[in-house]
Amino acid sequence: MYERDEVRYLCPECARAYRPGMPLQGVLEVVFNWELLRARWDATDPDWHLFTPVESEYLPPFAAGGTPLMRADRLGQELGLWNLSLKNDGLNPSGSLKDRASFLVVAEAIRLGEDRIVTASTGNAASALAAVCAAAGNEAIIFVPATAPRAKIAQILLYGATLIPIAGSYDDAFRLSLEYTAAEGGLNRNTAYHPLTIEGKKTAGLEIFAQNGMQAPDVIVIPAGDGVILHGVFKAFADLRAAGFITTLPRLLAVQADRSDAIHRFFSTGTYADAPSPDTCADSISVRTPSNALMARRALQESRGTSATVSDREILDAQALLARTTGVFAEPAAAASIAGLARAKNAGWIDPDEHVVALITGHGLKDIDSALQGIQMPPAVAPELEAVKKYLADGRP
Repeated sequence: MYERDEVRYLCPECARAYRPGMPLQGVLEVVFNWELLRARWDATDPDWHLFTPVESEYLPPFAAGGTPLMRADRLGQELGLWNLSLKNDGLNPSGSLKDRASFLVVAEAIRLGEDRIVTASTGNAASALAAVCAAAGNEAIIFVPATAPRAKIAQILLYGATLIPIAGSYDDAFRLSLEYTAAEGGLNRNTAYHPLTIEGKKTAGLEIFAQNGMQAPDVIVIPAGDGVILHGVFKAFADLRAAGFITTLPRLLAVQADRSDAIHRFFSTGTYADAPSPDTCADSISVRTPSNALMARRALQESRGTSATVSDREILDAQALLARTTGVFAEPAAAASIAGLARAKNAGWIDPDEHVVALITGHGLKDIDSALQGIQMPPAVAPELEAVKKYLADGRP
């Protein structure tokens, strides 16, 4: 165990064998003083900041978190689930759950007096970091694959970050960001590489617990790319158990695109191998080498969870189903949780009466081009009532 400022990123002993292009070794976890936390806890007025490792005076002026936990009865009826809820993190300020991690890493940068923060991302972590840095007045330097969705690129630039598009993959961007900070300095926000990314994403799990009447649901469904959201939600409930507030962890269901399935295969077989061709419409979970594969597998094992893979067609169908039954427009990576939920229910892994929470990690406006793949645009109608009546009578395409 290390003191707070003794190590900034990975465990120096465990990470000796780490090289870019492999899952991170020695990812650190924050350990709290549970006796002191329990002594300070007031169940009538819970102070959730007790579970946060950065003091409140360093928090940037940015409203991350606090997203709704909402019933999804019509979607549940379609899936044969009678107690289904959505945690809609697409309603964070920049439109994704990644605001939570960026918020906490920027707070840490403020505490350390670091003005420059660097990250690699397929888009959401990048736009989240750019947004929080804009609010806090920090410099953001961001490496993204040049193929990242245009909406995410637009966000990054409008927030005033320095954007470095890479003619390569997310894994290339990840490697370059590490090389850059090693040579030029700054705080690296890369997912899992900086342990507070896990702590930031943990807050989604804490909110689910609080919004569910201080109870853990039976199942939480989480789309997985790097595996950091998966492990962050797991750590929320592991911390709640360590604090003595729960005794049983919710079962976690990790959902991956079938062409970006390294965590799924690692969990299923016990043998790690990269995803050979991570080409999927769900860009936010498109990863060849998931940085947090080791902890993600542990989270599934300790929560008695499982994993599933879904095709791009299933993802886009789930995106449409989610939208028309709940009014929630999710980006493809977020809709993957619904596609995986359907698979798990059909396989008998979930009981119809269990309380299931599906985590919606990003807003659909993050990637409008993917959504348009499954939509047929209707032809223009003449500006006359009779033309409208005829159009409706003939049936809309």
